[in-house]
Amino acid sequence: MTGQKIGYVRVSAFDQNPERQLEGLELNRTFTDKASGKDTQREQLQELLQYVREGDTVVVHSMDRLARNLDDLRRIVQSLTDKGVCVQFIKENLSFTVEDSPMSKLMLSVVGAVVEFERSLIKERQREGIAIAKQRGAYKGRKRALSDDDIVALKARVASGEKKAQVARDFGISRDTLYQYLKTKD
Repeated sequence: MTGQKIGYVRVSAFDQNPERQLEGLELNRTFTDKASGKDTQREQLQELLQYVREGDTVVVHSMDRLARNLDDLRRIVQSLTDKGVCVQFIKENLSFTVEDSPMSKLMLSVVGAVVEFERSLIKERQREGIAIAKQRGAYKGRKRALSDDDIVALKARVASGEKKAQVARDFGISRDTLYQYLKTKD
């Protein structure tokens, strides 16, 4: 019995186009996450892990779409191959199955390490670029989510005893962002 071909797509930003990753491939089903790759508890990834069955093939555009670091990549690939699922990476032109040899496990580790290294280089270049832009006065940082008046109102509502989660929802910000605003001096 031949299993299904299942696609997995991940984009970091909501304005990125997920369709281009597996364009032109015939798939029975596709799971798409619009979330950071740092967290392996992504909703659609977890659903995919529950959905797949022995004989299925999971197709992913690139290793960095499945996981950001080597440990997570190996763990996810291992959990899939242990179920009898083949994992296929298009960009790297690699496939992994339960019958993998030590050589294919080495390839996963080496290519996965290169992907992780590339990511760290990108982050380093980004930090360097931001530092240079700050020196020139061209970098202002991320635009604030709330105006000064909104921050005053937010602090007043929290001080009056309103639940922080509700205040954050009302202002359209995360609780973490709310706590950052609460730390700021008036």
